[in-house]
Amino acid sequence: MSPDALLDPARLERPDTLVRQAPFPFMVAHGQLPDEARGDLDRDFPRYPSAGFFPWDPADCGPSVNALVEQLTAPAFAGLIGQRLGIADLGQYPTLVTLCRLLNRRHGTIHTDSKSKVATALLYLNPQWPDTSDGCLRFLEKIDDIDATVAPELPPLYGEFAVFKRCDNSFHGHLPYEGERRVIQVAWLTSEEEKLRKTKRGKFSRLFKKLFGKLDTRYGASRDRNAAHPD
Repeated sequence: MSPDALLDPARLERPDTLVRQAPFPFMVAHGQLPDEARGDLDRDFPRYPSAGFFPWDPADCGPSVNALVEQLTAPAFAGLIGQRLGIADLGQYPTLVTLCRLLNRRHGTIHTDSKSKVATALLYLNPQWPDTSDGCLRFLEKIDDIDATVAPELPPLYGEFAVFKRCDNSFHGHLPYEGERRVIQVAWLTSEEEKLRKTKRGKFSRLFKKLFGKLDTRYGASRDRNAAHPD
């Protein structure tokens, strides 16, 4: 299929799309990718050997993933998201795209995202998911209770999409999980300086994990299910 047809704004209007303004603005939309693109996106997703999120580099990805990133970061698509979250002209903000293929158990602690983010979107690409809540995204009303959900948890399956406005109470996280969990994350940032800073930090993290991946896997492996960090 043509990579230009990966994102269709009309899919945001599905009757099962959930949009809420409290306790913070968020949207959960299902089935946001066409079934016929599964094979291409599976082939083209980067095969990072280390766990965590890394800055998007077109050289890491095949054409369909790069096309999807371009569509996710288009100002027009951002505008549609901003309308649902109550953010005027979301497309004016610089975007930072990070991708993750693998997680270890220290990931997913409850947090709000940093104040340098205006909004964050997560598009999941896993072809299947085990019969478990581990690794499933949860929007929460408390920073110290992973079970204080404000919406049904979201398995990271192909085409599942979540986006939220960063607030002081935009708590989210997931239960510890180790293994493959494919996701493209788009963050709309407050400034180009923040984008540069976060990109540099992400590239350093990628190098560190390449050199010390086993240490990174052990770090935090036994974290508490309600573990949190402030942003």
